[in-house]
Amino acid sequence: MIKFSNGDSMPLFGLGTWRSTREETYSSVYEAIKCGYRHIDCAAIYGNEDIVGEAVADAIKGGLVRRHELFITSKLWNDSHEKQHVQAALEKTLKDLQLHYLDLYLIHWPVAIKHGTQFPKEASQFLSLEQAPIAETWAALELCQRKGLCKHIGVSNFNQRMLTELMKTAVQAPEMNQVELHPYLQQSALVAFCQNHKINVTAYAPLGAGKIGEQNAAIPILENPTIGIIAQKHGCSPAQVILAWGMARNTVVIPKSVRAHRLKENFDAQSVHLDSDDMLQMATLDADVRITTGAVWTIEGSGYTQEYLWKE
Repeated sequence: MIKFSNGDSMPLFGLGTWRSTREETYSSVYEAIKCGYRHIDCAAIYGNEDIVGEAVADAIKGGLVRRHELFITSKLWNDSHEKQHVQAALEKTLKDLQLHYLDLYLIHWPVAIKHGTQFPKEASQFLSLEQAPIAETWAALELCQRKGLCKHIGVSNFNQRMLTELMKTAVQAPEMNQVELHPYLQQSALVAFCQNHKINVTAYAPLGAGKIGEQNAAIPILENPTIGIIAQKHGCSPAQVILAWGMARNTVVIPKSVRAHRLKENFDAQSVHLDSDDMLQMATLDADVRITTGAVWTIEGSGYTQEYLWKE
């Protein structure tokens, strides 16, 4: 568990629902809860929150879990950054998830686009940071938190510079930063910055899953020989080593799976404990290789660049 400043706790291990089809989502979420998962990570843009909601509702009705035992996260999409759209977006997510409140609500990206746009295809569909200041979006999240619509608030895909700027005006500092983290993209400086400022960190794509963009490591993470040796040492799978490594850094991991045996295997990573030598070996694998490049936001004329997204 990780702790928030008010004493609330959040499981270090959860289920990611990104890129799960609508058909896969119900069984994945229901089986995960049945297996013991208590943390579900969602987002409006994933297009499956209503199915997640059905699975969660059925699990509660069936006596598998009680609402207060679950920790459910969602994210504000980029088309709802203007302050007049924030609460409505959150209320839509709550309706889809069949919930009265979220445990955690995040700004999905530090990028704003025109309302009603999912993924922009031209520069005219973007809003500048002057038109939709992150500070105003954040203030609207703070208001939602005060109204009890979400217990905790945070951000996703924010770098140190963005966090520093946001904290200058925030009444409630971000409580979470969800970013891409795996052995090939360890982002140790960002993790340390967040933890030093009492900002918890969630790792998305913790197994390096998916191929978005053109940057990929020469050896797939799950086939890396160093990880394989550590797995043999502990009598576990490479995936379990990677997830255990993420949790040993005190970062939340949210692997996605739609297969029952993989859900169980991932869940059991919580019983794998790496020693200091294992952690040193894992540290040597950092290659600064990013799967999610954010290239969709940096089309010509958008006003957003790769430097803005990733450079400190």
